[in-house]
Amino acid sequence: MMPFPGGLTALPNGALVLSAIAAFIYLLIVTHPPAWRRTAAKTLSTALLALLALLEDGPTLLVIALALGSLGDAFLANDGEKAFLGGLASFLAAHLAYVGLFWVAGEGFAPLAGEYWRWIAGLALVVFAGFMLKTLLPAVGGELKTPVSIYIAAIALMGLTALTLDRSLVLLGAAMFIASDTILATEKFLLADISPHRQWTPHAVWALYYLGQLAIALGFLL
Repeated sequence: MMPFPGGLTALPNGALVLSAIAAFIYLLIVTHPPAWRRTAAKTLSTALLALLALLEDGPTLLVIALALGSLGDAFLANDGEKAFLGGLASFLAAHLAYVGLFWVAGEGFAPLAGEYWRWIAGLALVVFAGFMLKTLLPAVGGELKTPVSIYIAAIALMGLTALTLDRSLVLLGAAMFIASDTILATEKFLLADISPHRQWTPHAVWALYYLGQLAIALGFLL
């Protein structure tokens, strides 16, 4: 049974299925060297989610955030500092688009004070962001300290605004997105090149990231 009307032949359902197939293909080849097929699978997975949001008349900021995520995927499918900075900038913009989306869809920060679990989760998120700053900054190069700091702040703000919504799928997606970025940062800046954890971190980063984007999208479209 498909989530949108019209069955498998309907464009929204087709986009969703093709997105999931592309994401699964990338998961299988995530550790392969950069190649056009690898880049195409990674980029298409989120680009098709953006198309789905567009076809279903989703919020403009949702379409923009998913499209920016796809652009970031295209950058990060390649190696090198320029590709990393391009991905960082794209995902920073995507997080800010999500912040705007969640803020417009919610009721400001008032809900954080209304329920204990929300403000406790919000406080934990702020503490965690501070911990990541303290842990990562000594390990990154001088030119990256400011971009990484801004990015961590944007992630934290995205998580805080997600906590103001009564959309469980969106909240779950935001949490998975944050977890993915945390593992990615740990992998890039803190893990030794010979660390055995590198056998599983790329798969975890991708699975959490894609499922997070999917959950946020469906949280607004269903």
